[in-house]
Formats: sequence, C-alpha cells, structure tokens
Amino acid sequence: KNTGQDAIHIDELPQGDEASDKEISEYANKHELIVISKDIDFYHSHMIVNVPKKLLLVTTGNIKNKMLFDLFRKHSNDIQSLFESCNYVELNNEGLIGHE
Repeated sequence: KNTGQDAIHIDELPQGDEASDKEISEYANKHELIVISKDIDFYHSHMIVNVPKKLLLVTTGNIKNKMLFDLFRKHSNDIQSLFESCNYVELNNEGLIGHE
C-alpha cells in the first residue's frame, strides 16, 4: 500500500552512500526532510545539537524487512501526525513514541 509519502534513499544524495551523518542531517534540514534511521548516532546528534531537526529512529532491533515495512504502513498516518507536534519520533515493535 502506498502511503502517499515521498522518500529519498541515501544513494540519491550528492555523496551517495559515502555521505557522513553530518552531511545527511544538513541535507535533510536544508530540504525540510525527516531522517529515518536505526543509527543511534543520529539520536545523539539530534538531542545534543538538534541536527537533524526531525528524526524518526527505528528501534525494532533486527527484524525482517517485510515486518519493518508492515510497521511503517500500519503507522504511516500516526507518524505524520506526531511530526506535527514532535521533532523526534521512535518506531519500535509495539508502535510509536513521540518525543518533544
């Protein structure tokens, strides 16, 4: 099911998969995008210096891609709604947590 959300993969950035976390965050901020990652380094950067400005941290552990995509589809509307009031949202196996 298409959720109607646009997304770009790191491979589409000017530096591709060689982009540093800082470059990814700066690109996201410049283009008003949400960084979606399992990388805890983005969490630390967001909490300390608010870069990236918007972060969806996936804390599901290692799960099959189908299960991960199912979680995104199931919660896509709620993710969008949470980002209207939060800059940091966590997606785990049980659902979503919005952090202010």
